[in-house]
Amino acid sequence: MDDRLYQFLKVTAIAMTLVWLGWAVFDNFFRDQEPGEHAYHAANKLFNDGHYERALQAYDEALQNQPDDIHALRGRARSLMQLGRSEDALSAFNQAIRWQPEFAGTYANRGILYDRMGRYQKAIADYERAVQLDSEVAEGPHWLTRFLRLQPEKPPTVADRARYLRAELAKPESERILQQPELDSAQRSYKQ
Repeated sequence: MDDRLYQFLKVTAIAMTLVWLGWAVFDNFFRDQEPGEHAYHAANKLFNDGHYERALQAYDEALQNQPDDIHALRGRARSLMQLGRSEDALSAFNQAIRWQPEFAGTYANRGILYDRMGRYQKAIADYERAVQLDSEVAEGPHWLTRFLRLQPEKPPTVADRARYLRAELAKPESERILQQPELDSAQRSYKQ
């Protein structure tokens, strides 16, 4: 390799490292954070690690500091859903939809909740509304997201689930298979 090219690459790498380090220091120590932002980020980490009760507490703390934080409200709703507190989760999802009615992820998550509650027609309606608002919801998680979750197989999407439910509901009641606990447990909530 040419010595000048090597020197250029070395200086570029050092400069980029210093810029990144400077941004990290600024972002963590000098940037003004919104009230509750630290609690919100902690809640996301707890949720991703599967600590739903602690995540709920952190989302509640974020909402106490910033009551109109739609992201914390959605996180609260997802945590409640994971904890099996369906009615509380439904109330939180409904509030999030009132605050931001054009956000597809909330409809997808409320559809998952309705699905778990056995309210299949409402689940189908929410799944279809989510896909109508954002066609990317029908594609499911991106390959990088699946890689980070150690999820090599593409899980069923809300569009897949809506089609499945429609097909099963068209069958006679005695032939329907609406829940498959092993497969249903693989369905993750949407976070955008």
